[in-house]
Order: sequence, then C-alpha cells, then structure tokens
Amino acid sequence: MKRFLTFLLCLAALSIAADAADYHVTGRYPIGGDTSRWDYLRVDPATRYLYVAHSTKFEVLDADTGKIVGQVAPANRAHGVVIIAGLNRGFATSGNDNAVIVFDPRTLKILSTIKTTGTNPDAIQYDATDTKKIYVVNGSSGNVTVIDPVTEQVTGTVALTDGKLEQICFDGRGRAFVNNEEKSAVLVFDTHTLKLIATWPAAPGEGGTGLDIDPAHHRLFSTCGNGKLVVFDSDTGEVVAIPEIGEDADGVVFDATTRQIFTSNSDQTMTVLHQDSPDHYSVVQTVATGEGAKQIALDPKTGRIFLPTGRFGPKAEPTAKVPNPLPPVVPGSLEVLVIAR
Repeated sequence: MKRFLTFLLCLAALSIAADAADYHVTGRYPIGGDTSRWDYLRVDPATRYLYVAHSTKFEVLDADTGKIVGQVAPANRAHGVVIIAGLNRGFATSGNDNAVIVFDPRTLKILSTIKTTGTNPDAIQYDATDTKKIYVVNGSSGNVTVIDPVTEQVTGTVALTDGKLEQICFDGRGRAFVNNEEKSAVLVFDTHTLKLIATWPAAPGEGGTGLDIDPAHHRLFSTCGNGKLVVFDSDTGEVVAIPEIGEDADGVVFDATTRQIFTSNSDQTMTVLHQDSPDHYSVVQTVATGEGAKQIALDPKTGRIFLPTGRFGPKAEPTAKVPNPLPPVVPGSLEVLVIAR
C-alpha cells in the first residue's frame, strides 16, 4: 500500500509538471521608441490596460490586443505604476523628479503630482488588504514614502537603511517587505507604526530585486542575482527553500491560482516553478525570452505573462567618468512579449 501511494504521488507530480511546462511566446506587442530604456509593467484588470514604464513616459497598451492606446506623460525616469480600483486614480513614480504622478486611468490625463520624502522613487505598491495606503520605495535614500490615495497626501515615512532598495510587498496582516539589493537582505517593517522590525539575510542568495508573496501560506519569494530564488517564511524570516533560476533575475510574480512562480532573468529566460508545497518547489520549464526582458507582469484575469524586451548595440569603451557603460538600445526595438499556455 505504501509503495502504491508513493506511485500515485509521483504520477500526480508528473501530471502537474506536464500541465505547467508548456508556456511559450504567443504574441509580441511592438512599442518602438528611441534609445530610452524601460522598467516595471502593470496590468489594470478593470480597463484592460497594460502600462510599460519607458523613461520619459508610461506607454499604455490594450492588454488583449497590444494596440497602443496612449501615454501617461511627461515623466522623468519612469519606474512603477499602481491603479486603485474604485477610486479611478493611478499613481506613477517619476524618479528624477522625486515625485509621484497622479492620473486618471480612463483618460490617462495627469491630474497632479506628489513630492516624495526621499530620492529616486522607484517601486510603488498599494496595500489593498490592510492599510489602504500606497507605499513608494525611494531607491536611493533608504526610505519609503506613505501616501493616502484618497487625499493624495503624504502620511508618513519609513526609515529603513542605506543601500539600494528594490521591490516591496505586503502580507495583509500589518507587515511590509522590501528588498535591499546591496545588503542581500529583506527589510521588514510594521505598516501601522512605520518602524523597521527585522532584517532577514538572503544568504546564500546574493543581491535581491524582485519580490512577491504567497499570503495564504506565508511564503515570500526574492529573486537573487546569483541564480537563486530565496523562499522565506514571511512570519519568521527562516529560509525554507532555495530553488535554482536563471541568472541575474530582476522580477518575480506568484500566481495563486496555479501555484506557479515566474522569474524574469537577464540571461534571456523566464523560469517557471511550481509550488509543490509551501517548502518545496520544482522548476518545470525554462522559457526563452529576449534581451533586456528583466521585468515581468502577470495578468490576473487571463494568467498571461508580459515581459518588455528590445535590442542592444555594442557597449562603448569604459572611461574614467563612465567605467561601466551600458549597451545602447537600438531605436524602435522595444516590444512586449506575451507568454501563455
């Protein structure tokens, strides 16, 4: 009987893997543009708009057809977007202005701007379950600005630490988590007192940029630059799993419906993992993507994945002023990959 049960479990695992392992590129949404780079994406389920941060603007596409429907502009180093359902307001970070742009997600018209309490506002997320506040990660000043989306006023600042801050997410029970890339750690703060309460090392993970959470099972997913996804217990900070992923991953999303995790990697791949249990994860597929496809967004309605990609020219020679030059973007090459089963 024991052997038979083990056999059935193996069959179930193989079935899950087979179902998961057929993601592929099903479409390409051309955007074009100049030599500008891109950043975060966001799908708004209500309007079916897909937002793509694109340096001086946020490109807005129809998520179902890829048609360009407009822009939220101007921006100055565009980073992230959140849309508040029921409030008819969008909020977008403009890094070099140290500001958040407020806009109408139906007309895409800019309504106002809010000055942040730090420098280079980057990642931005809305805590829909608990505090109903917007949290803006100021990537260069080690703090987080808290905004009331109703009044459009800054209501607080969370002092964290030095180092390059990246993504943020919430457990819906009074805790927020922020990746510190330079310190290879996750910073934990109380969303009500706005106080830092813990620092969790990501070792053996190095760096840490993309971040997402499975609140039902209290698991936190952090993508690290050395080809590892570090899975934390979001209550205790214990590292419970370290599955291998692609190199220098920048983004991660968790699909609670399929219990699958997707990481967007700099080696032009997307890793698909399955959550076999809260402490066990299987890599079920590696999907070929494209150059610069480091950011990722999940469409909660369709389960499709979006990744921006483009082409790059050869790097310039290093100089004393620019010791690590980035390769230039080929004009007109920006597009969004659509990945689905």
